[in-house]
Amino acid sequence: MKESINDTTTTYPTLDAIFLAAERLRNVITHTPLMHNLQLSEQFGANVYLKREDLQIVRSYKIRGAYNKMANLSEEALAKGVVCASAGNHAQGVAYACRKMGVKGVIFMPTTAPAQKVKQVGMFGKEWVSIQLVGDTYDDAYHAAMAYREEHDATFVHPFDDVQVMEGQGTVGLEIFKDADFKIDYLLMAIGGGGLASGVSTVFKQLSPKTKLIGVEPLGSPTMHKAIEEGHVLTLEHIDKFVDGAAVRRAGNITFEVCKQNLDNIVLVPEGKVCSVILQLYNEQAIVAEPAGALTVAALDFMKEEIKGKNVVVLIGGGNNDITRTEEIKERSLLYEGLKHYFIIRFPQRSGAFREFLDVLGPEVDITRFEYTKKTNREQGPALVGIELRQRGDLAPLLQRMDEGRIAYEYLNDQPDLFQFMV
Repeated sequence: MKESINDTTTTYPTLDAIFLAAERLRNVITHTPLMHNLQLSEQFGANVYLKREDLQIVRSYKIRGAYNKMANLSEEALAKGVVCASAGNHAQGVAYACRKMGVKGVIFMPTTAPAQKVKQVGMFGKEWVSIQLVGDTYDDAYHAAMAYREEHDATFVHPFDDVQVMEGQGTVGLEIFKDADFKIDYLLMAIGGGGLASGVSTVFKQLSPKTKLIGVEPLGSPTMHKAIEEGHVLTLEHIDKFVDGAAVRRAGNITFEVCKQNLDNIVLVPEGKVCSVILQLYNEQAIVAEPAGALTVAALDFMKEEIKGKNVVVLIGGGNNDITRTEEIKERSLLYEGLKHYFIIRFPQRSGAFREFLDVLGPEVDITRFEYTKKTNREQGPALVGIELRQRGDLAPLLQRMDEGRIAYEYLNDQPDLFQFMV
């Protein structure tokens, strides 16, 4: 019987079971490195170490929980096959486990899942898995997977709200604890449904109780933060799905209880900041992090005063980033940094009007988008104009010059109903 947190009817992950999971996974997964990062350490005045689960065999920690769950199933259950729902990383973990164990699996993914992740699922699972693309969200894929489970009596491998999945993820915490030859003051880990945070926090609450355990969520998908704030699990009506590996509408019931008790804080990070960090990690350190993987590194900027002089471990959970998303990542980063701005400019329909506009902008402003169609209206010719600045502080002087130059404009960045069509 597993130890319980608040009652005797619900089971929760235990340290002993996580040690057993580590033995089970010994010849299956990669023991990923815990690496001191000089650049981030200098940037934040702390000793920053990265736990590189982006270097895991399926480029994320998800293989740990998926394999541990399946390895605990009976031969009868395995013969009936498994089914899962996932936006990508969990699907890859289940696929690899199916291939490794010789078990048939059906994997439901939303149609919005990055193409790179869909392809990787097929590559890891080979002939052992069937991929079904269903709906626009994880929830759509989940409902389809549950219907399949009922019809075929297959075992559902939950991406987070399953004790054996949490215990598999908890092996990340064991590796961190064993490899750290220093006192860990802070440990940062991303939260989607809460499986990773539940497993890792179970390890550290017992082996290193003075370590502050910090969960990190996207600002547009604050699922666990809201649940803890309200005191119960709830379903968010609208979420930003950009950080696809950590964007779920509802946290797990079990993970909620574990995270509520174990975590010291949850930091919310804007998606635009995540994009800036993805680019920084790639350009400056050759680290390919997916949005959910960069989430924890992005959180450091919101904790910089708190972590000064401390030993900080940051768990990079995954590196399955789709290169086709690069332009969107750059755009979101520029917008967050205050460098990209959109306007509707109403040009007088006379020669020289555009030249006058360029003179007002000045040489340090780069026009990155210009859409104009001459209208039958003789007085006005509206154009959509996107501009990029060199630094955030250049916007106010630009607006002043436009006002003094009597440029008729409408600023779009602060109008979400219109702005959603730009990005």
